[in-house]
Amino acid sequence: MQVVNWLPRTELPFAAPSRPELLDMPEPEVELAIAPAPQAEAPVQPAARPVERPKVEVPRPTAVVARAAVKPVEDAEEAPVAAKPAPVPPPRFALQLLRAGRCLLLVELPTGESFQSRDPAYLLLKDMLRAAGLPDAPQIIGEPVRWPLLVRGTMDQGPEAARDFVQGFLSVRMEEAPCACLWLIGLPAVRFAGEADAEAFNSELQIEGLGLAWAIPGLELLMEEPRRKAAVWQAMRRLMARWKESNE
Repeated sequence: MQVVNWLPRTELPFAAPSRPELLDMPEPEVELAIAPAPQAEAPVQPAARPVERPKVEVPRPTAVVARAAVKPVEDAEEAPVAAKPAPVPPPRFALQLLRAGRCLLLVELPTGESFQSRDPAYLLLKDMLRAAGLPDAPQIIGEPVRWPLLVRGTMDQGPEAARDFVQGFLSVRMEEAPCACLWLIGLPAVRFAGEADAEAFNSELQIEGLGLAWAIPGLELLMEEPRRKAAVWQAMRRLMARWKESNE
């Protein structure tokens, strides 16, 4: 019956005396509720995101072909664009056409205005005509040729257009009367009628459609540098026979 200790209520006859320690009833144990020590709150960990599985892209032939086709277009767009050349400003000059005997003179106007009877440049021109055996009162033909023609507008007025205009103007005038020799006096006349530069001064030029021409420094340049007159005189002596024969 699982009885550890048994004590009779009355003393039993002929029984062995009881042990005193067995008669002491132990006091029941009282359990004290001990509150647990406070613990620091653990930081709240964010919820871990589920690990995503990496996506494996399988290359497709169509994508490779499309990328290869786009590559040349991208290279073309990245290529530097060649800068356009700056437009050449139109030349500026004023030329007067005169006739002396059987010679035509295309003369640069130093001031841009028509000659006056007492202008130093015009007096020098008269001296040159007398030395050449030509009339020293040349006939003025038309208005001066001034370039550019228009102040505004989109018409081409560059050097090539100026050359075509001057040569066309001379061609028309030469058809009206024969010309033994064309004097081109001044750099603009030499450049846009004779298609030459300053190195051609005091030399003969054979111009297609215009015939023989003589390149001469400008009147203003001859007055500023008188030493040039000697070279002009020597060239004049070589060519003088051309217009003298025409006058006979």
